Amino acid sequence: MKVLICASGNTGRLSPFVQEQTESLIILGIQIDYFLISGKGILGYLKNYSSFMKMIKDKKYALVHAHYGLSGLLTTLQNKTPVIVTFHGSDVNIKKNLPFSLLASRLSRNNIFVHSSLARRLKVSGKNIHIIPCGVDLDTFSPIDKWVAREKLGWQKNKNYILFSSGFHNPVKNAALAKSALKSIDLEVKLIELKGYTKQQVCQLMNAADLLLITSFSETGPIVVKEALACNCPIISTNVGDVKSITKKIDNCFVTSYNPNEIGEKIRIMLASGLRSNGRIFMKSYGLDKVAQKIKMVYVNI
Repeated sequence: MKVLICASGNTGRLSPFVQEQTESLIILGIQIDYFLISGKGILGYLKNYSSFMKMIKDKKYALVHAHYGLSGLLTTLQNKTPVIVTFHGSDVNIKKNLPFSLLASRLSRNNIFVHSSLARRLKVSGKNIHIIPCGVDLDTFSPIDKWVAREKLGWQKNKNYILFSSGFHNPVKNAALAKSALKSIDLEVKLIELKGYTKQQVCQLMNAADLLLITSFSETGPIVVKEALACNCPIISTNVGDVKSITKKIDNCFVTSYNPNEIGEKIRIMLASGLRSNGRIFMKSYGLDKVAQKIKMVYVNI
């Protein structure tokens, strides 16, 4: 089976989680080609239509798999080749993107959502709807001894280190709340933004840190949560996306309100305990291989 993967290419490459997913599909025997879309907004995307049509005419694909609603809309403007669209969150939750995703979800043959809330917001249902979260690289993200990880990073053993889920300057991630929560407790803590690191470096950080802190206004199925749990890193998070459902059976993970004092108290509890989570055993079903198998079944049954 030959599949054309379509997604934004403004950075010159696929986003890491789309790349990982396609590599896992190749391992399962799917032949993959890529069509990277350049430009921004609907007008920028439409400029790619003629080159997209030439590619599917010349190469005879079994299907097109588009990532994000705007890519999905571009690829569903034709009916020559069936299209599957994966909706990842920002394409549905951000108001300006919603109309394009609504239309793409009606024109596509099948829709994949990384979280059920996205399907509800687009008001789609039926047998052609699939809920498949993004997978986690369990080979890269695995537990190592906390003190060994700290030694490799040059961190002090007796100091408190907390990872923030993204860069501080992303307004959706709400770093101001994280900093306010830390001010509410009388403890010295170094807050580290997860920005600009390789996967291997992130794994080191997650094993060395006391916990991962998420204070976002909005998330869908944050991959950083699965990566942290695969390393047995504890998590404190506001109630966003699928964090609550993923962590509800996992030790030493807390879902909070947006009250900085409540968040601060949970941080205090976790820092005093020094405990890790047992998230690794719950992440096996989210491995890249398991997710790829589910997507392959969607391909085969289209």
